[in-house]
Amino acid sequence: SVVSGGGSYPSATASAETWINMVNEFQEGALSTRLGIPMIYGIDAIHGHNNVYNATIFPHNIGLGVTRDPELVKRIGVATALEMRATGIPYTFAPCIAVCRDPRWGRCYESYSEDHEIVRAMTEIIPGLQGDVPANYPNGIPYIGGRNKVAGCAKHFVGDGGTTHGINENNTVIDWNGMLSIHMPAYLDSIRKGVATVMVSYSSWNGEKMHANYKLITEFLKKRLKFKGFVISDWQGIDRITSPPRANYTYSVEAGIHAGIDMIMLPEKFTEFIDDLTLLVKENVIPMSRIDDAVSRILRVKFILGLFENPMADYSLVHELGSQEHRELAKEAVRKSLVLLKNGKNIDRPMIPLPKRESKILVAGSHAHNIGNQCGGWTIEWRGQPGNITVGTTILTAIKNTVDPSTQVVFSENPDVNFIKSNKFSHAIVVVGEKPYAEIPGDSMNLTIPEPGPSTIRNVCGVVKCVVVIISGRPVVVEPYLAGIDALVAAWLPGTEGQGVADILFGDYGFSGKLARTWFKSVDQLPMNVGDPHYDPLFPFGYGLATNPTNGN
Repeated sequence: SVVSGGGSYPSATASAETWINMVNEFQEGALSTRLGIPMIYGIDAIHGHNNVYNATIFPHNIGLGVTRDPELVKRIGVATALEMRATGIPYTFAPCIAVCRDPRWGRCYESYSEDHEIVRAMTEIIPGLQGDVPANYPNGIPYIGGRNKVAGCAKHFVGDGGTTHGINENNTVIDWNGMLSIHMPAYLDSIRKGVATVMVSYSSWNGEKMHANYKLITEFLKKRLKFKGFVISDWQGIDRITSPPRANYTYSVEAGIHAGIDMIMLPEKFTEFIDDLTLLVKENVIPMSRIDDAVSRILRVKFILGLFENPMADYSLVHELGSQEHRELAKEAVRKSLVLLKNGKNIDRPMIPLPKRESKILVAGSHAHNIGNQCGGWTIEWRGQPGNITVGTTILTAIKNTVDPSTQVVFSENPDVNFIKSNKFSHAIVVVGEKPYAEIPGDSMNLTIPEPGPSTIRNVCGVVKCVVVIISGRPVVVEPYLAGIDALVAAWLPGTEGQGVADILFGDYGFSGKLARTWFKSVDQLPMNVGDPHYDPLFPFGYGLATNPTNGN
């Protein structure tokens, strides 16, 4: 197998054809070996085919949970599979079915909700990616429905969203009943829907590394749940069984393979792994039956995926990459994922929907005209990157496309008070939020919007009527600014289709999204999830104001 690392690509702005040529070259190498077994190429396509330039980038999972619309998420799975196949790639490390219980976790945006029932419903992305399991299909056997579909991966098994203080790769302290009722249910749904693979979590459960957990991987997942696909490690996952990583690599190999991991994502120093594993088998430390189990599972997925019949990709689907149809779907997802948290200082005088015809409006903020900020982590680069990193519509461009031609739109990223006062703006739209991040760099103990975001809010909203749009991978601290804001929108990480934001601000569509995460008052309250005895949120789980569409004039 070959893993496509986050932020690796054949060349900057590579075309679909360039991706296909690269993947096919790897495949030719695999087919020229003694047994001619095709390799499987896997990539993190977690909000669309997000490593590829010009792909449609959908909202991150935190926004999709808001929609409570499994059918929409299934359609996103269908579109993502087509865009992957457009580049010759048959396997994605998605979906993440973590139940994020603490927004301080740097991967919380990869989780649909703090509520496991919403996460369970969103496993409908699996039949989108892989195809609908036929009636009477045996439970636990992977299902992939043809050359327009891809293999999926339920991750990270199990309890990744429950670590202490939300620290990435840390320890989830919970009893077996808690694990079964919160973190495990979506795996049962995923297996029932034919998921091809399961990825193990870096995290520990009650002090035991998941990558070494025989009871959960082999006894529970494989034997009790009858999962017949393959279990894959995370990136250098077995290395991290020891602290520090690789302190005793032979032990890591033994512990990981014994636990029941079938495919090891090394992804480097593979000769050392092969030598160590071969030695452990020769010395009967690892029985041949364990090797046979792993190999048969990997081959089963490759057969079901059709790799033996069709190992080479062709150009027949290249037109699907970033297609208009998929961008329309992403726009719909954006509209349904936004949550209106405040609408007018006086409840009788709502600010949204905004009028399309005004003499002059101000658009401000670090995230108003920035595709990279709007998409977040896992976009082109592993951690994401601010700037004009791929093809899409910024929120500023979308606003200009939406308002009446007679309305003057003035953009100033971080305007000073005198500039705002000297212009007679009828209202302002301030778009600020978190910078892109992924995994450990995203862990945050304060959850504040970085400067100049707060000063932009204060400067603008202190002078003119304002709507603040927050672009973030989780709830952030907003209580200090709330009284001075006229309207507040949680837009999460909407992806490339910023038009969806303008569509709803100006009343072409109504707000319908309801929080799938609790919005805290201060971080001192965390962790705080719906149903907790100390529940005292700024905005509760399920909150979201509704608006009706207007003609926008």
